[in-house]
Amino acid sequence: MKPIIALLYDFDKTLCTTDMEDYAFIPALGMTPSEFWDIANSFGQQNHMDGLLAYMYTMIDECRKRDIRLDRAFLIRCGHSIELFPGVREWFGRINAFGAAQGVEIEHYVLSSGLREIIEGSGICHEFKQIYACEFLYSDEGLASWPKLDVNFTNKTQFIYRINKGVLDVSDDRTLNSSMPDDSKRVPFTNMIYVGDGLSDVPCMKMTRAYGGQAIAVYQDSNRQAVEELLSRQRVDFIFPADYREGSGLDTTVKNIIRKMAIADVLTEENARQYRQIGQFDLPDQASLFD
Repeated sequence: MKPIIALLYDFDKTLCTTDMEDYAFIPALGMTPSEFWDIANSFGQQNHMDGLLAYMYTMIDECRKRDIRLDRAFLIRCGHSIELFPGVREWFGRINAFGAAQGVEIEHYVLSSGLREIIEGSGICHEFKQIYACEFLYSDEGLASWPKLDVNFTNKTQFIYRINKGVLDVSDDRTLNSSMPDDSKRVPFTNMIYVGDGLSDVPCMKMTRAYGGQAIAVYQDSNRQAVEELLSRQRVDFIFPADYREGSGLDTTVKNIIRKMAIADVLTEENARQYRQIGQFDLPDQASLFD
């Protein structure tokens, strides 16, 4: 099998220009984004709730008050209005082709605190090997009734372990927590590139970098200063404008990282091959060769 390199993305303000609920869902309630988020955040603080569970509850509650049918079809339609950054739609095919030319397979994953159902309506969900995002459980009538998955800022890191081990089913904790030799893990941490936009991504960025991967922060003019601070504090390796078009700084650097990772994989395999070859011979004191 070809070595695998995984690109892990946040979604809101990383692949699209703002919070995904702001495009169509919140306007459908007759509210502004600030009004909705004020209600959700206040509700969470008053009840000492996880902020994401609070906003998912608020979505259900506000739709119920307005007799809006909160089902998968509605949320997927909301995703049709998402505005992606320049070059995002063409990005995946181009990066996949570049990886293939380097002798590696590229996989793309989403780790988002937004909603899976809205991402499914964005037009790019087919590009991802797996989407880890907040998700509703639906009743027999098809209505959102309970949070099925909550992907908050810190528990995002568990999904990096899942990708590392190839245990992608969120209900499979037993395999995830089982001991596994490093050389049998599906995607080495050293073959991971995390792309995010801010402080909410820091736990994933820190973890990726700590294990030998790379972290990139993208920015718009509105959050450039915050992203520059991430770089100055060495929380990311690189920062770039959120421009995914061919020839952009982001495009060029990601290709260079992939090229470097591909070379490292070739050298690792050659090293392993030589060790295996040495092991075929009956040497008088084989251990001394590695002292």
